[in-house]
Amino acid sequence: MIIIPARLSSSRLPKKVLVDIGGIPMVIRTAQTAQKIDKVVIATDSEEVVDVAKGYNIEAVLTDKTHKSGTDRIKEVTDILGLDEEELIINLQGDEPFIEVEVLQKVKKSLEEIRDREFVMVSCYKLIDEVSAEDPNLVKVVIDKNNDAIYFSRSKIPYNRDNSIHNYKGHIGIYGFNKRSLDRFCQISAPIEDIEKLEQLRVIYHSYKIKMIEVESRSFGIDTYEDLEKARQLFQ
Repeated sequence: MIIIPARLSSSRLPKKVLVDIGGIPMVIRTAQTAQKIDKVVIATDSEEVVDVAKGYNIEAVLTDKTHKSGTDRIKEVTDILGLDEEELIINLQGDEPFIEVEVLQKVKKSLEEIRDREFVMVSCYKLIDEVSAEDPNLVKVVIDKNNDAIYFSRSKIPYNRDNSIHNYKGHIGIYGFNKRSLDRFCQISAPIEDIEKLEQLRVIYHSYKIKMIEVESRSFGIDTYEDLEKARQLFQ
């Protein structure tokens, strides 16, 4: 199952999940891509989003307005739906209308491959250049020889002391869990996640593993009016 958290309020881009992208609300366009892979549910705090989703025959579940993160919102939906603890769940952000089907397929496949782990969690990255790695809004990840995450940071990691040619790994904020691991994720916290403002760091802090997969993607999250204008130009 793919669950898309869709909080209506947004300080930088009001009601961004419902902004028009090529004639379709952004969260709906994202959901329509996801439907090519699996069943989709939108997790939202807004009756307006629920009504819009119904108009496109997409299931939406109304959740509490006070959740701190989209992951907490997804967890509530899995409880409401009564999902089994081994159910595989992909968390896809509602502001990713350009996400490729191939990326979601790779995340789903990797989830199935590690479903026997004690803690089941998958995410992905794409290779980025030195200049892109300077952007603190583009999170970087370092992985070990088994392709599990060592650390995520807004800083440019690893530090390139000798200025050698190096491709950094830009994290893409898509997460896969099973229901049991999602519940555990929402029960723990860590001081480093408060410093970097990256909730996935709680997993590493508590010595769990996040399987990372490399993907090719041109997708980008839409957070600002500049992002929105870029998205609309692409659809034109």
